[in-house]
This record gives sequence, structure tokens and C-alpha cells, in this order.
Amino acid sequence: MKIAVSSDHAGFALKEEIKTLLATEGHEIIDFGPYNEEPCDLPDYVYPASLAVAEGKADRGIFVDGVGYGSAMIANKIYGVYAAVCQDPFCAKLARSHSNTNVLCLGGKIIGSGIALEIVTVWLTTDYLSHIEKYTNRVNKVMQISEKHLKKLSGV
Repeated sequence: MKIAVSSDHAGFALKEEIKTLLATEGHEIIDFGPYNEEPCDLPDYVYPASLAVAEGKADRGIFVDGVGYGSAMIANKIYGVYAAVCQDPFCAKLARSHSNTNVLCLGGKIIGSGIALEIVTVWLTTDYLSHIEKYTNRVNKVMQISEKHLKKLSGV
């Protein structure tokens, strides 16, 4: 799978650990930065990574900031991106299986690397339960909201 990764300075160290896991599992990584722990502005990195997911240049995205919510707020502004903040493997499993999320947001100040790597593994290996009508109905309603209120990206 091709994975877009991004962070800010608060999530940089955890992003690097996640990249190691992804590489070990054979995923292709597109790192949108930052490339060090110098203070930076999250939108400068999460926005282009979100576009890559929305445009199909990446299959999924994993974004890490201090608590995860900033990344999710930015990512969910982009048509075709469905981001969730997960702080444990159970939430990661439900974010994929029930909601078909394509972006995982993590908080580098909230969770340690051990649990974060487990969350990433669960999220990447859990399939969307597309054969269960109650989940497809809910996801379709969210997609209808996107259709109504978000601007489609040109060329996608």
C-alpha cells in the first residue's frame, strides 16, 4: 500500500517510528514532512498529504501531531478524505471497519510508540465491512454531506 505520512514538530519522532514499521511491512511511504523537530505549522504538511490521499496518489494517510485533532481537522476539509483520531487499537479497528476511514491521525504527546504502532497495524489490516448495510448506509450519508458541502478536486 502507498501511505502518505505527515506530522508537525510534536509528532515528528513518532512519525519516524511509524515509517520504520511501514517500511518493514513493505509499504511505500510518501513523507510530506517535516524532516526534523524544528517548530513548524501543521497545515504546511498535512494539507499536501491530504491532497495526495484525495487525489489517489496515496492509498491512505497517517498524520501525527501533538494530540491528533489538528491533523484530523485539516484533513477532513478535503473532499474524499475521511480522517479519524485513534488513541487505541479498538478505535482504529472501528474507524476502518465501520467508517471506512482513509486517514489515521495520532497524537504524539498522547500515546506512546508501542500503542501507536499497534494502532497503525490494526488500522492498516482492518477491512471496511462494506457488506453490512448499516455501515454502508452511514458511510454513504457522510459521503452525501461531502458531496453537498465540499468542493471536488479538479481532475479526480
